[in-house]
Amino acid sequence: MLRAWAPQHSLAVLTRNPDKAHLPEGVQAVGWDARTLGEWTHSLENADALINLAGEPIAQRWTPEVKRRLWDSRVKTTELLAQAIQRIATPPRVMLQASAIGIYDQSPDTVADEDSPAGAGFLADLGKAWEAAAASVQERGVRLCWMRIGVVLGAGGGALERMLTPFKLGVGGPIGSGKQWLSWIHLDDVVGAAAFLLEREDLSGAFNFTAPNPVTMQEFAKTLGRVLLRPALLRVPAFALRWMLGEAAEFLLQGSRVLPKRLQDAGYPFRYPTLETALRSLLGSE
Repeated sequence: MLRAWAPQHSLAVLTRNPDKAHLPEGVQAVGWDARTLGEWTHSLENADALINLAGEPIAQRWTPEVKRRLWDSRVKTTELLAQAIQRIATPPRVMLQASAIGIYDQSPDTVADEDSPAGAGFLADLGKAWEAAAASVQERGVRLCWMRIGVVLGAGGGALERMLTPFKLGVGGPIGSGKQWLSWIHLDDVVGAAAFLLEREDLSGAFNFTAPNPVTMQEFAKTLGRVLLRPALLRVPAFALRWMLGEAAEFLLQGSRVLPKRLQDAGYPFRYPTLETALRSLLGSE
């Protein structure tokens, strides 16, 4: 979570371990426990902006305990920040609140933009509750933007890092049927779109943080194989993914096509609108 957006880009990070936080020079670490109000609330006073990105990683087996952590790390943390904003004298002018495209129906037949209705199931229920937890900040005059983030592609970690190993070994390929959609976004465009929303005082509400050209899982595997100069022929069967991830596998097996209509309508210029340019930039083969 980042606080303050000003010409000099002064930043503070709320962290459970301020003494161990490895932050760039000039970035302040503010300690909090993410459960209770405390001295950390003063760090929100007179801030220009608050960005909330907190949340337990989704890509793990969803045991009842993991589901609780997924819920608490998103919904309860956001509720706590909203409570803090209600208590301080001068709240931030804008709040960028993380959400996810899992809020939409997960089906290869689904084409979703920000006007599409929410789906059903655990991910959709989590997304709805996550967004609702921040809604009260608008009562204090805070401009609120929900960032419905897709599958983020970045170097050195995340979804792409987990996919690289089998491809580099020559045993990569599409997941499941390959017909499901992968609504992806380059990390640089996540940062760029967030900065765009911070600066545009006329924008609020939900925004899909996805590239304008989502691909099927089949297309993703083919493109990644081409960039890496490796075959992409060996399909990962659905039963194997369900064995590894349980219920969580359905998000990968039933992905939907999610479009960033509101960002495009507002004029955000995507740096990486196509998958191949994004992968080449991340894998050093531009």
